[in-house]
Amino acid sequence: MLIRDHINMPGLAGANPLLGPNDERFGERFPPLANAYNAELRKIAHSVAAAWPEITLHEGVYTMVGGPNYETGAELRFLRAVGTDAVGMSTVPEVIVARHSGMRVLGLSLITNTATGSETEEVNHAEVLAAADAVRPHFAAMVRGIVREISHLTSTS
Repeated sequence: MLIRDHINMPGLAGANPLLGPNDERFGERFPPLANAYNAELRKIAHSVAAAWPEITLHEGVYTMVGGPNYETGAELRFLRAVGTDAVGMSTVPEVIVARHSGMRVLGLSLITNTATGSETEEVNHAEVLAAADAVRPHFAAMVRGIVREISHLTSTS
């Protein structure tokens, strides 16, 4: 999934990678995060992904949760209700720091399990890892293609 926006659940509870003294050399104290995921880079990703019929590139909202556990059914229903398309335990702190530093950001999330919200369905970590391994070659090739296109863009600018 191409990340269009995110919800930082740990951040809403006060956990933020920018806590503590701010060094202005790296960025302003309160960096804006509206449009944190660069539209031009997302357009490039869509273009490159279109060449890979094995991959369906959806675009959506990624929500970071603290982990290291999978979500309960109630949590998944809540997250869907607030606009979540995918859930993970990473990515958002890195994006916050990158934007703090003035970097453009492209976010991709490899979806490895279907979070259905079932109270009885157990997520099996081995199956999640196997799902990632199964698509790794296509995903890696797509990422290399995106990086190649971005490097052409920046070398001609």
